[in-house]
Amino acid sequence: MTKQPARPGDDEWIREYGSTGIRVSALCLGTSSWVRAGEDEPTALRRIADLAVATAESPINFVDTSNIYGGGVSEQLIGDLFRNEIWDDSIVLQTKVDRDVPTGDFSGEQMWRSLEQSLERLGVDRVPVLFIHDPENTTFEAATEDGGPVEALVEMKRQGLAENIGVSGGPADLMLQFVETGVFDTLINHNRMTLLDRSADQLYDEAARRGMGITNAAPYGAGILTDDPRFAHSYAYGPAAPEVIRSADRMREICREAGIPLAAAALQYSMRDERIHSTVVGISDVERLHATLELVDVHITEETWAALAAERPPLEVWQG
Repeated sequence: MTKQPARPGDDEWIREYGSTGIRVSALCLGTSSWVRAGEDEPTALRRIADLAVATAESPINFVDTSNIYGGGVSEQLIGDLFRNEIWDDSIVLQTKVDRDVPTGDFSGEQMWRSLEQSLERLGVDRVPVLFIHDPENTTFEAATEDGGPVEALVEMKRQGLAENIGVSGGPADLMLQFVETGVFDTLINHNRMTLLDRSADQLYDEAARRGMGITNAAPYGAGILTDDPRFAHSYAYGPAAPEVIRSADRMREICREAGIPLAAAALQYSMRDERIHSTVVGISDVERLHATLELVDVHITEETWAALAAERPPLEVWQG
């Protein structure tokens, strides 16, 4: 289920987000890296303001954040952009309720505390899309027990604090359990649907069958699917298996021979999947925004796609 990815200006650049009734751009602005260590506040504010203006002038209308991104600073900055009228309600915002990082508390009560913090920072009384975040930090049984975090999220929707609710996390088999509960409207999965790894296939098939809004995150596998040598030996959040490194190196060579950046293939691989409504890319400055939009415009032949697919590691590599 692939197609030529929509490009800025195409009618398909703005897509229906599953059955939510929301229309979102094919790219979603990820804000997890908005806070930079050692950067003074005036410089940071100028950088984010410049990025926000450039985003508003771009085809992107979709922004992803979380209660814990930048220790809450990401949400505060986003709230300031709305309060200062740099952004308006044409921007679709999704955020996430989170565990308490110092204690690991993933209770229903903690979800309510997380939501209260997020609404205050963002300066809103409701959000279009609200996720339970990284449930791999608890268990499915604990998350779905009476009074637990999933029940809290359902109640938040019932009270009108969130128009749509979703689940956002990594392990595809765990995410599938949450999808199969039938209570969620949206899904974010990361690092499991890339040029290298298709272990989210069943998950995305099921989410699509249910009409869920699907956002794919980390299309670069946290950097290995770029030409940056710093990430050449890691995948997601840990060391890459030898088979994965060999495949990524061969894909990089194929792209070099085709005269295209590996990152363009990695990004477009997610964007051309018909099940995926939007792809989250971490963008923290204007230069990265423009570079990302340029990657969308790179032409990739079907021959190159076939050559890349032939180099993908077997599924067993990801299941081991």
